[in-house]
Amino acid sequence: MAFLQPSEWYASLHTVYISAGMVLTDDRDRVLLVKPNYRPGWSLPGGILDAGESPHECAAREVAEEVGLAVEPGPLLVLDWTPPGGDRPRPIMTFVFDGGQVADPARIRVQDDELDDARFWTWTEAETKMPPISASRIPAARRARGDGRTVYLPQVC
Repeated sequence: MAFLQPSEWYASLHTVYISAGMVLTDDRDRVLLVKPNYRPGWSLPGGILDAGESPHECAAREVAEEVGLAVEPGPLLVLDWTPPGGDRPRPIMTFVFDGGQVADPARIRVQDDELDDARFWTWTEAETKMPPISASRIPAARRARGDGRTVYLPQVC
């Protein structure tokens, strides 16, 4: 068996898309969701990693871009793996970090290029506002916060 050169071997490997976001809550323990203007449903603040960016850097950048808050990501709450589906030909892994409590919600500034709104919801409401493919991240994040342990969510095919 011939060995491939490293560049050929890496080029032959399967790849995944990676996204990252944060759970941010207010003083009433409600979850901040954002409403993208380019798709239905709400989501946690976050997005796709840029080239060379780590998941925690992406989460911080996206929160700053989307809602104008400078937040240092805390512990990893959820790692979600979703198989290919629809227009997405590869699996996607989503890292959800704890962003803690927003000290002054009045400082939230919605980026209107990509978002229509940002709002705090109860944990139960937040789960119902998100698309079915990502809604399980909400109770998983709540459980992870309570247990102090990351929750791994492998989506079934």
